[in-house]
Amino acid sequence: MFHPFSLQRIGAVCGFLTPVVVFGCTGAAIALYSEFSWFDNALSHLGAGTGAPAIVFNSGMFMAGLLCFFFAAAGLFNYFKNSGIGRAGSVIFAAAAVWLMAIGVFNANIWPMHLIVAVLFFVTLLVAFFVLTAALYRRQDVQFAALTFVSSFIAVVLWVLYFTMRYAPNIAIPEIISCFVGSCWIIAFSYKMFKTAA
Repeated sequence: MFHPFSLQRIGAVCGFLTPVVVFGCTGAAIALYSEFSWFDNALSHLGAGTGAPAIVFNSGMFMAGLLCFFFAAAGLFNYFKNSGIGRAGSVIFAAAAVWLMAIGVFNANIWPMHLIVAVLFFVTLLVAFFVLTAALYRRQDVQFAALTFVSSFIAVVLWVLYFTMRYAPNIAIPEIISCFVGSCWIIAFSYKMFKTAA
């Protein structure tokens, strides 16, 4: 049986790997799909069809979701072992990871399931961030509470501005910026978990 600190380290390593898989597979799929446009497409268009770009993108989303699940279920859950709010946020984060895996299963051609799981992923992730913000604030970890809140706030503003101002014809830009912001948070928190576990 793993000691909780060992599980926390495993979760941290999975957190470090999640952005690598997300951006690595997304970049590879874009390189394989010459018609992709940052302004005219959504990232999910990379997963449509049955060719190499779709296989790379969809498998990448599934693997990233799986890694993110262990980041939450093993890492966050043990990090917040003495916090009910923190563990609730960890469970919600793990649920968001399941929806990310589902994005890789229900690609853009499977409508409306793809839209449902994509919306559930972003909404659930935002809820997890807000809950974790509260948990971190209660632990008097003001620095990471602020980082978590700012990360979620940036994501919300990106989508509000997109739907109100339409700064791009399609959603690839807000999607990739949201992923970047979330990835920065995961890397920072993974470092924190690994350091405290050691």
